[in-house]
Amino acid sequence: MPPKKPTKYRNRRSAAPSHQTLAEKGKGRRRGEDDDITEVGDPDDWLNGKTMVKPEDQLNLTEAELKEEITRILTANNPHAPQNIVRYSFKENTYKQTAHVDQLAVHFTLDGNLLHKESDEARRQLARQGLAEAPPEEETAEDEIEKVEEVKADADEDGTSPEPKTGGAKKLTNQFNYSERASQTYNNPYRERGTATEPPPRATYSSNASQWEIFDAYQEDFERQMLKKIEEGGLSREERQKLALAERSKEKKLPGKKDESKTKKKLSSMDGQSDSIGYIEAAARIIERMINQNTFDDVCQDFKYYEDASDEYRDQEGTLLPLWKFAYDRSKKLAITALCWSPKYRDLFAVSHGSYDFMKQAKGMICFYTLKNPSFPEYTFPTDSGVMCIDIHAEHPYLIAAGFYDGSVGVFNVTEGKTSAQYMSTAKNGKHTDPVWQVRWQKDDLDNNLNFYSISSDGRVVQWTLVKNELHHHDVIRLSLAEAADEGPDGAKLATLSCGTTFDFHPQTDYMFLVGTEEGKVHKCSKAYSTQFLDTIDAHHMAVYKVTWNTFHPKIFITCSADWTVKIWDHAVKDPMFTFDLNSSVGDVAWAPYSSTVFAAVTADGKVFVYDLNINKYEPICEQSVVAKKKTKLTHISFNPYHPILIVGDDRGYVTSLKLSPNLRKMPKSANATFDRRAKGQAKKGAVVEITPEGEIAKMDKLLALVREPDTAKKN
Repeated sequence: MPPKKPTKYRNRRSAAPSHQTLAEKGKGRRRGEDDDITEVGDPDDWLNGKTMVKPEDQLNLTEAELKEEITRILTANNPHAPQNIVRYSFKENTYKQTAHVDQLAVHFTLDGNLLHKESDEARRQLARQGLAEAPPEEETAEDEIEKVEEVKADADEDGTSPEPKTGGAKKLTNQFNYSERASQTYNNPYRERGTATEPPPRATYSSNASQWEIFDAYQEDFERQMLKKIEEGGLSREERQKLALAERSKEKKLPGKKDESKTKKKLSSMDGQSDSIGYIEAAARIIERMINQNTFDDVCQDFKYYEDASDEYRDQEGTLLPLWKFAYDRSKKLAITALCWSPKYRDLFAVSHGSYDFMKQAKGMICFYTLKNPSFPEYTFPTDSGVMCIDIHAEHPYLIAAGFYDGSVGVFNVTEGKTSAQYMSTAKNGKHTDPVWQVRWQKDDLDNNLNFYSISSDGRVVQWTLVKNELHHHDVIRLSLAEAADEGPDGAKLATLSCGTTFDFHPQTDYMFLVGTEEGKVHKCSKAYSTQFLDTIDAHHMAVYKVTWNTFHPKIFITCSADWTVKIWDHAVKDPMFTFDLNSSVGDVAWAPYSSTVFAAVTADGKVFVYDLNINKYEPICEQSVVAKKKTKLTHISFNPYHPILIVGDDRGYVTSLKLSPNLRKMPKSANATFDRRAKGQAKKGAVVEITPEGEIAKMDKLLALVREPDTAKKN
């Protein structure tokens, strides 16, 4: 109900003017003073009736509504005080809401500086100002009466009227006459002014702290103390002996001591040379590359311009032209365990060295080679254990993740200039107990931390996160065997784990990945499930060495194994789409970056196989041996994503680069490629053929439709 509105009253007074003159008023006042009667007005005005005027917008309320009481409660709660304040509780390790909220709102605060006049501080201030006289004592009422009687008595004797003494008395103020005044001053606008000063000059200072420098510093301090005592007074006998020994040692120079002037000159010269070292190194690298280009001029010409003209007379078959061979003297006896091209620099690739002979384990090494300088690696990182796998980060190409034979993983930084790993896992932070066979970088997590995954023979797939200067691990999945658990000596059942050898993440679905094992199985896994697989395929009869998704088609992946076979799969079907027998253990397989139907594989007998399913679904279009010795085994293969070449590594520490002939890189009109095609009959000289990935997917689906069963083809 709205509050009642007050009733307006109008006092009707007589409108007749008053005929009383000022003189009469003055007489009335004098008469009032004499008779102690105060004139308050015309009595007729109070007798006139008063009428009530009702506003037009006033509500018509009933008697019950008029008698109803409306209660309003005033509280001291601050309406602007926040009610959802949370604070961190270290006891419970969580955020908790604060129950008590301060309702006090302070509008004005002033710290006063008044002192009580009888306090010690006030007396000291008065004494300093020369006002230390005691204040006059207050007179009581009895003293006032006595003074008045004395004055009257004196007046009676003199015959004069008494006059009050008002000269020295204080005037009493009316404490009830109070008025409040307020004023608002003008608020000056805020101004902000900032200045930027020149940074102070800086200088880099460095020095050595050897034993003789420390000894000399102590001797100088001792001499200063002795001289100070000589000036103040005499020296004792022991102190004189020490001073004499110090002077003798000062005369005889210690072995290995250098003059301070020479040291300062050397430091200044080193500072001047540090700036020029970088320019000298860059110039030396350019000269070295120019010399190598002149030395391998014929190879450079073949890499850039040579095309095998004999492909025109071959029936859809091609060849591999050997170009450069990369090797390092300190890693010749170590096998090539991984190859990885740089995602940023087209001519740079990384090589890891280790040993697949588990009875002869030695140190490892990571080398970076460039096509511009095949004689010597650009960067080298020696390691204490054999390096079994590497991977270069796609967005930060200076970071290299590596897995080692002893089960540890590490991250190397090329820009730091150090040969040791920037991050390294140990037994304290959850390293693997068996060799790490593959590592793979992934997208940053929700906190924008870099992370990569690793797989090992201990049956664990682990996620490693780079947090500050540490590696944090998290077990994504454990590869458990489907068979019944083995019984221990005391009857307890022990869960056996499968040995993981390779894995690959789906290019479009981040949470899904494939895992190959030594038992020949391929598991389809998810990051969301750590104890079970999405699907399991009995892919091979022996260990799976490589599993990788197709470059273009999201449903197709390929596997290779020690059982001599290479198989192409649809992840929704448990039977292989294509199976190829290469008559030897297949160490590695890789999809071509320019076609969805081209892949290459290497075998233990030193051969490279290149297949193009769009041309021949049964036989390779190239089978070529690329090793000098028969006992040499090829271990890994990798396509360059920009140039028409591939590199292969063997178990003797050599990396060989091979150029694809025109028949091995035939592109249909809808093919997708990123490097130059200069084969005759396909494109003009220097032309670049560009297509969309949809054409490659359609080309692969057309081939799969020929080998799929009718029911399977309908489902897909």
